Amino acid sequence: MELEEIKKKLQEQLIRSVEQKNFSSDDEIYGLTEEYVLKMGQLVYISAEEKKYLVKSVYNSIRGLDVLQEIVDNPDITEIMVNGAEHIFIEENGRLMEYSEHFESIQKLEDVIQQIVSKVNRMVNEANPIVDVRLLDGSRVNIVLPPVALNGPIVTIRKFPKEPITMDKLIQIGSVSIEAVEFLKALVKAKYNIFISGGTGSGKTTFLNALSNYIPSDERIITIEDSAELQIRGIPNLVKLEVRNANLEGKNAVTIRDLLKSALRMRPDRIVLGEVRDAAACELLSVMNTGHDGSLSTGHANSTSDMLHRLETLVLMGMDIPLPAIRSQIASAIDIVVQLGRLRDKSRKVLEIAEVIGIKDGDIFVQPLYKFEEKGTDNFGQIIGEFAATGNELVHRDKLIHAGLLV
Repeated sequence: MELEEIKKKLQEQLIRSVEQKNFSSDDEIYGLTEEYVLKMGQLVYISAEEKKYLVKSVYNSIRGLDVLQEIVDNPDITEIMVNGAEHIFIEENGRLMEYSEHFESIQKLEDVIQQIVSKVNRMVNEANPIVDVRLLDGSRVNIVLPPVALNGPIVTIRKFPKEPITMDKLIQIGSVSIEAVEFLKALVKAKYNIFISGGTGSGKTTFLNALSNYIPSDERIITIEDSAELQIRGIPNLVKLEVRNANLEGKNAVTIRDLLKSALRMRPDRIVLGEVRDAAACELLSVMNTGHDGSLSTGHANSTSDMLHRLETLVLMGMDIPLPAIRSQIASAIDIVVQLGRLRDKSRKVLEIAEVIGIKDGDIFVQPLYKFEEKGTDNFGQIIGEFAATGNELVHRDKLIHAGLLV
């Protein structure tokens, strides 16, 4: 008897027993799975390794995420992409590859999807085919169903480390220099408004988490996110807010803009906005311009100048004011832009730290303070480069002086 055939028989037996005996706890079901595998081993030869595989896979098919459970549990895998029942792709150590297993049927994949969304009291179906949720371990999940998805249900899982990556780790792997980290540390303590920019998968949330470690522990911090991903540690007075999507009637949504407005009434020392991607940019600039210095946020863009231009567009989505006024607001609100990037060797690096100086010739004037210069590649295809100071000095030093960090 083939191993997959044995697995299918065990699944059928377990489902019948769970329904008949009304088992509810995970421990009971896991114990029953082990019992059935041992009994099956008395009828047909099953090696010790195969028994371990059967217990894990059969249990996961009933109570876990089926074939996804093992890769969700693997800390080296950072992204899981399910393209219908037949194809699963994973990103492991920066490399994208197809996973060896797949779902036995579309129905099984749909069951797993409903299991994911039901645990967080959400719903996804043909009428509402797109949903963003979180797994219990904090992983971010995006689900798109047919008829919107043409090749079957699409599930994308972005995983995050259980322990947030520190600046020391980023220095160790060559993402940023010690000198630049010391500089950023002083800026955070002095309450400069810092914006972290980068493309998809460049490590913006990771860097924001690491940077937040330098926030003084006696401050009141409010975080606002679409989907809670930040792992800020060491701040006792921490308030975490998360948006709420509209219900099936399209009502009762709580947006980033709503949360930003409310946060201003909560006596924050700093506001940390996970990502700005819409007209909430208006409120973010208002926060930064109304005495809430030290605010941090991230956004999608491929360069510092692109990020500032994108912010202009986002503000125009929410406010009907002249472009020069918007640029003046942005230049006044944001002090520093940290640009991240993912290079062709899959490494993530800080590419630039730039200061927003002000308005010059009608545009926002920015000068780079640190920059990554590529020197070539080694024998393994890894990019060789240096992240060093450009020679430009910080122009706006008032906050450092007031914080006692610069004489």
